[in-house]
Amino acid sequence: MRPLDGITVVTLEHAIAAPFCTRQLADLGARVIKIERPLTGDFARAYDERVRGLASHFVWTNRSKESLTLDVKHAEAQVILARLLEHADVLVQNLAPGAAARLGLAYEALREKHPRLIVCDISGYGSDGPYRDKKAYDLLIQSESGFLSVTGLPDAPAKAGCSIADISAGMYAQSNILAALLQRGKSGNGCHIEVSMLESMVEWMSYPLYYAFAGATPPPRAGAAHATIFPYGPFTAGDGKTVMLGLQNEREWQVFCAQVLERPDLASDARFSSNSRRTQARDELRTLIEERFAQLSSEQLIARLDAAQIANARMNDMHEVWEHPQLKARGRWTEVDTPSGPIPALRPPGQVDAFTPRMDAVPALGEHTDAILSELGWDRAAIDRLREAGAV
Repeated sequence: MRPLDGITVVTLEHAIAAPFCTRQLADLGARVIKIERPLTGDFARAYDERVRGLASHFVWTNRSKESLTLDVKHAEAQVILARLLEHADVLVQNLAPGAAARLGLAYEALREKHPRLIVCDISGYGSDGPYRDKKAYDLLIQSESGFLSVTGLPDAPAKAGCSIADISAGMYAQSNILAALLQRGKSGNGCHIEVSMLESMVEWMSYPLYYAFAGATPPPRAGAAHATIFPYGPFTAGDGKTVMLGLQNEREWQVFCAQVLERPDLASDARFSSNSRRTQARDELRTLIEERFAQLSSEQLIARLDAAQIANARMNDMHEVWEHPQLKARGRWTEVDTPSGPIPALRPPGQVDAFTPRMDAVPALGEHTDAILSELGWDRAAIDRLREAGAV
């Protein structure tokens, strides 16, 4: 038994935020019926062809789902949607602003007929306010939320290398849906959930927001270094490779000087006697550190940092992450099927001894259309007519 066995989720979704939310619900056992456009499907299917001809974003966010093709603007679509919702526990959508309401899928239009239904709307900015109708892509939300203002180099802001605004919204949508299911178990009633990408990202920005409280100077962009702690960030070893390290307190600074730099005198040097002084003198101190690091390979440096119990990390690229020894040792990789054959997949974060997460195949476009329509009451001839009419 998985926690969401018996729960049915119907989703009108595309791109990342909603698909990431519903994939996690599928991980927990929910039946997720993904409605896609006939012929083209979720446009994320065409982002690239990096995974045996399939899109990297799509295989990540869409395993363990059923794909139903449906032209939601077709006259027959309303009947099909209505029957789907009769059996649904959750409806998730991240369509363009106002699109769900035009399809009759707003919570207000559904609550009387489906009082137990949980409706989750994911959008860029929310259903009201002056930004309601603005398009919202991940980069744009990273910018609006202030993330770009504190990320990158002083003269060059940089976006995150993955879709963090979509991911944050998908995570909050999932957690709110789980809470709503628990609440429904107590009250018997469904509810409306609204998650905006902007609000999700601004929550993640709370530290720099409070750092700049009441007009104070915001944290500067410092690349991979820390804006207010030093030494903390990337340093180059003698073999040219980058090693990350971080010091958090004065005890670690003393150990670092004595055991890593082999310069115990620096620990009492007035220029570096506190974190604030080290931060002010970071250029001078960086030169001293990298002069010593230039005499060591990255492996030697990491061994020395580990022996001194100084926090450190390699700056792995994607190929090195595929081969990461910690992930392998903990058995975190498995395989899932796709229309192009099996691919490796990371098991969902968090190990729970009460159940095994579900990790089924990534669906082909419309793979489950006939089976779902048959389950809802359409016979073979009726399904063929729907297909000929372009409804599915």
